[in-house]
Amino acid sequence: MENQDQVCKNGCKDACSENLAAVEDALYVIAGKWKLKIIIVLQEMGNVRFNELQRLIPGISARVLSNELKDLELNGFVKRVVHAEQMPVVVEYISTDYSHTLKPVIMSLSQWGKTHKRKIKEEML
Repeated sequence: MENQDQVCKNGCKDACSENLAAVEDALYVIAGKWKLKIIIVLQEMGNVRFNELQRLIPGISARVLSNELKDLELNGFVKRVVHAEQMPVVVEYISTDYSHTLKPVIMSLSQWGKTHKRKIKEEML
């Protein structure tokens, strides 16, 4: 029979592996230079057309934005809405309800980023 310390270590290893796998899955979907920026802009601005979205995210190329939007749509974070009844046809992108489940994560990252920046500035003085 295993002693109590061995059981805890095995349990902790399983929990650790499970947490690592979950974080890896999350980062696979939202990692990269642009995805979270796109999600944030869409959550803050509502319906946004492609060119406006590109203007709101400095440095992103049209090709990269297009690819990122496709990935985000595929993963359920963005919805592409085509207004074919208008001339010319208008295409807008909106954040989905599912993307709003990232709001607490984004807010935590934002707060941590502000705290980290202050910490680094203080250490440099």
